[in-house]
Order: sequence, then C-alpha cells, then structure tokens
Amino acid sequence: MTPSELRNLLEQVRNGTLDPDAAHVRLTDHLSESPFADLGFARVDHQRAVRQGFPEVIFGQGKTPDQIATISERIVARGHTLLITRTDEQTYRAVARVVPDAIFHALARAVSFRQGDLEPGRGTILVVAAGTSDLPVAEEACVTAELMGNAIERLYDVGVAGIHRLLADHSRLLAARVLIVVAGMEGALPSVVGGLVRAPVIAVPTSVGYGASFGGLAALLGMLNSCAAGLSVVNIDNGFGAGVIASKINHL
Repeated sequence: MTPSELRNLLEQVRNGTLDPDAAHVRLTDHLSESPFADLGFARVDHQRAVRQGFPEVIFGQGKTPDQIATISERIVARGHTLLITRTDEQTYRAVARVVPDAIFHALARAVSFRQGDLEPGRGTILVVAAGTSDLPVAEEACVTAELMGNAIERLYDVGVAGIHRLLADHSRLLAARVLIVVAGMEGALPSVVGGLVRAPVIAVPTSVGYGASFGGLAALLGMLNSCAAGLSVVNIDNGFGAGVIASKINHL
C-alpha cells in the first residue's frame, strides 16, 4: 500500500464511503505482508513509504548493474516509485530491461520511474548552483525533490566570483519556499543567499576545487561556520540528502 493509497483509505473512512471495520481488514492485510524482500544480497524495504512517505532509494555506487536491476524490479512490482542515485548508463540499460519506462538523468547520475499519486509540495524549491562544475550535485537534488512531488526551479552559475549574477535574480530567491544552495571551492555562496532570504536554506558543499579545498572539506567547514542564521548543511556532494530535506520542509 502506497502513501496515497493509505490517504485514500483514511479519506473514505472519514467521508463515510468505507466502513471502518472493512478499512481495518484491508490495513491489517497490508501490514501482514512481509515488510521486506530478502534477495540474499539485499533486503528490500517495502514499508518505507508508509513509515517515511517515500519508498526505499537505491544508492548505486558499489552495486553491480544486475543487483540494482533486481532490486529495482522488486520495488516497482510493489507499486513504488523508483529512484537510483550515483549510477551510470550501463546500470540504466540493465534496469530498463525490467523497468522499460525508467528514465536516465545523465547529469544527475540517476535513474527514476514514477508511479502512483504523490502529495504535492506547498511551494517552489529553488536549486542554486555556484558554478557549472557543481551541476551534477545540483541536478541530483533536483531529480530527488521533483520525484518527491515538488515544483523545482533552477538558478545556475551565480557564484560569488560574479555576485551581480545572483543579485539580478533576487526576486526568484525571495519567491522560493525552500532553497538548496550548491557550491564548491570555499563554499561562500550559501552564506550570501542565507543573508538575503527568510526561507530555509540547505547548503551542499561539493568536492569541486583545487588542492587546498581538500575534496570539499574547505567548503563544508565554511558552510558550517556560516554567519547567516538558519543555514543547514548536508554532507559533501550529497545532493540527494538536500533534496529529501527540502521536500520534507516543502510538504509541512
């Protein structure tokens, strides 16, 4: 039972079109199903959508194409939306053999397949990227949040080296309900954005930069030490995590 099916069940009880006892039977039958599928190399969590509002997401890095395809088939067969992160075209081809309508997002390094109804977010999530090199992480955030039912806008290549590019779109910053700000190098952009808006800002450090950026550590520390109040920070290159948090905020 997907979250939308559960909401429909509760709505039918509320409006009197479904007897509470019948609803109890249907819910009990659902909960009596195995909460996960044991594939030997993985245990697919079929009840995550009910607990957390979105199905289990496959982290592709370190898994073989065949493993990912097998997990994907089980997720889709149970009526769930599919999202695979940190993957490649070879894996996509394996997944497409069992989920023919799956979509490959090359820049985001992700695969998706949407099914069922999703509760829409209340406003717009604006994804802001400092430079073109940050786009894979930014796009991972976009694909994630959009698949979770949110309206997404993009504002790219507006880093602090040319701050006028950001300020030219000040109205778009103010219109967003949540902002995801992605930056590498010294990671200054989220602090600037955080000082211009009242909406929540989720900062994403990327591993983009020369040697002293230490693979994104400099950006991470800069964001953690931001003087802009209300700024939150996810892990280095974690566009997926930022997309999830932004979606949760946008659905409040």
